[in-house]
Amino acid sequence: PIQPNQGSPRHAARLKTRILQAPDGVSTIVEALATGEPVALPTETVYGLAADALSPNACAKIFEAKNRPLSDPLIVHIPSIDWLPRLTSPTPTALQLAEKYWPGPLTMVLPRQPIVPDIVTAGQETVAVRMSAHPLFQEVATAFGKPLAAPSANRFGRISPTSAAHVLAELNGRIPFILDGGPCAHGIESTIVHVSVEGLRILREGPITREDL
Repeated sequence: PIQPNQGSPRHAARLKTRILQAPDGVSTIVEALATGEPVALPTETVYGLAADALSPNACAKIFEAKNRPLSDPLIVHIPSIDWLPRLTSPTPTALQLAEKYWPGPLTMVLPRQPIVPDIVTAGQETVAVRMSAHPLFQEVATAFGKPLAAPSANRFGRISPTSAAHVLAELNGRIPFILDGGPCAHGIESTIVHVSVEGLRILREGPITREDL
């Protein structure tokens, strides 16, 4: 199994993190993702630290940059709804929730498909998925053409960032690029709900409330 260095991040002595502006910065961000690098992207909730969700090596760099324990699973952001059955075994309820709340701040935990790397799920048989409503995140995800693992862009255990400046303060020297999308609309992380044939179980409160669900 991949064991990222949890001490000091790779390239810390020579990597300088750059904040990029849209639209010119989008192509640079996509190129970095294609080479397996993690980058910070705006979502409607908080800024996320994104990397190729189907690449164990790329996902390992997320854990390294955040000093995140490998036992903590990652949320996978899909570029389009047709990825949902490719990554999960969605229930009819999950499909209804996706139709109503995606793109948006709802993360669903569902049975995983074999295509999802173990490092993403921390070895569990479920995977957390959502589709961001932020236009820049959507643009990058669509151009990249694959799912992105994207937890919040901060060091583990610290406050989630809601601006590019916040990300830079947290991860300067740990990642190559931050795409500036301005302040996040919600400022709190997505609602996480476990969806099964037995019903729904809220794992994390967020913008979509229990009453909404």
